[in-house]
Amino acid sequence: MADNNYTPQDATPKASRLPLRELCLFGLLLVTIVGVYGVMGPAYSTRMLVEAACYAILALGLTIQWGYAGQFNAGVMGFVALGGVSAMLFSVPVNEAFWDSELPGELGKVLLYAVGATLLVVAASRLTRLGVPKRIRTVFTVLLAIVLYMVVISQLREVTAAIESQAGFVGGLGLPAWTGWIVGGALAGGVGYFIGHVCLGLRSDYLAIATLGIAEIIKAFLKNSDWLTRGTATVSPLPWPTPGPADLGFTLSRAIYLSLTAVIIAAIFFLLHRAYHAPWGRMIRAIRDNELSSAAMGKNINRRRLEIFVLGCILMGVGGGVMASFNSLFDPNGYLPLNHTFLVLVMVILGGPGNNLGTIFGAITVYIIWIMSGPLALYLMDLAVAFGAFAFDWQAPATIDSRALQARVLVIGVLITLVLRFAPKGLLPERIKHHD
Repeated sequence: MADNNYTPQDATPKASRLPLRELCLFGLLLVTIVGVYGVMGPAYSTRMLVEAACYAILALGLTIQWGYAGQFNAGVMGFVALGGVSAMLFSVPVNEAFWDSELPGELGKVLLYAVGATLLVVAASRLTRLGVPKRIRTVFTVLLAIVLYMVVISQLREVTAAIESQAGFVGGLGLPAWTGWIVGGALAGGVGYFIGHVCLGLRSDYLAIATLGIAEIIKAFLKNSDWLTRGTATVSPLPWPTPGPADLGFTLSRAIYLSLTAVIIAAIFFLLHRAYHAPWGRMIRAIRDNELSSAAMGKNINRRRLEIFVLGCILMGVGGGVMASFNSLFDPNGYLPLNHTFLVLVMVILGGPGNNLGTIFGAITVYIIWIMSGPLALYLMDLAVAFGAFAFDWQAPATIDSRALQARVLVIGVLITLVLRFAPKGLLPERIKHHD
C-alpha cells in the first residue's frame, strides 16, 4: 500500500538562503565609500556618488538589453547624448532673441516639410500594394528620398544660418529639469524604436557595429548643429531640479541631488524586479535562451525584442538627462565611447548581466575605481619620483598629472580581464529559478 504521506525530495520546500555574497560585497563597498569620504572629503565624494548613481541608471538600461534579451548595444553613448540634449533644451532659459523674431515660424515650416517628405517616402515604399514591381518601387523610393532630402536640407541650412547669425541658438524652454529627463527618455526610446526595426534582425556582432555607428552619427549631429546645441561652444549652466550649490553649498546640495537619484534608481529597480519575475520577464528570457522554441510556442519574437530594446534606451535617455543636469553643462564633445559605452559595459560585466542588484553594485564599484585610480596613481608616482630624486637624482616629468590620469584606463583594463577570467558571469550572476 502506498504511503500517502510521501513527499518527493524535489518538492520539499527549501529554506531561504541568506544572501551572504550580496551582504559581503555591499559591506565591502560601504567600507570603501567611507574610506573615500575620509580621504577625499564629503564634497568630492558626494559628487562621485551622484555620478555613480547616474551611471547606475545607464547600466540598468544596458543590463535589460544584454542580460534579459542578449542584445549587445555598443551605442550607449548616443542615447546618453539624446537625454543630455533634451535636459538642456527643456531647462535652460528661453532665448528671447529667437522667439521674438520670425525664425520660429520659418523653422517650424521646414520641420513640417521634413515630416511631409518622410510621409511621401514611406508611401512610396508601399507602392507594391498597388501592383508596382518591387525593383521599380525600390528605385523610385530611393530617388524620391534623395531629391526630397536635398530640398529639405537646403531650406534647413538657410534657416539655421539665420538662427546662428541673429539669435545664436534656439535656446531652451525654461521648464523644470525633470521634464527634460522624461522627454529625453521618450526621445531615446523613439530613436531606439526606429533603430530596432532596422537592426534587431541582425546578429549580435552586427547589431553592436550598427549601434556603435548610430551613436557616432548622433554625436556628430549634435556637435555640428550650432543652431540647436551651440556645438563646441557648449551650453551652461543647466539648472538643477533641486536647490543648487549657490543656495545650500556643495556638500548639502549634492547630497539632496544624490537622494533624488537614489529614489529614481529605487523606482526603476522595483519596476524591473516586478517585470523580471512576471510572465513577461520569463518570456523574454525564454526568447534569449532558445529563440526557436519560443517561436514554436507562438511568441512574437521581433515584437518582444523590440520592446526590451526600447525600454533599455528609455533608461539610458533618462540617465543621460540626469547626468547632464548634474554636471550643469551640455558639451557634445564630452560624450566619448570610452566613458559612456565601454565603462557601462564594464559595470554590467562586473556586476552580472541580468541581475539588477549586481548591476547597481557594478556601476558604483567600477565608477569609484575609475575616479580614484587617478589620484592613487598620482600618489604612487610622486612617491617613485621622490625616491628617484633622492637615490638617483631623477627629475619629475612635466606631464605627470596627465600620465596619472591615464592610469585609470590600465586599471579598468586589468579589472575587466580579471573578471572575465575568474567570474565570467559577474560577481552577482543572474539567478535562474527552475520550476519543476
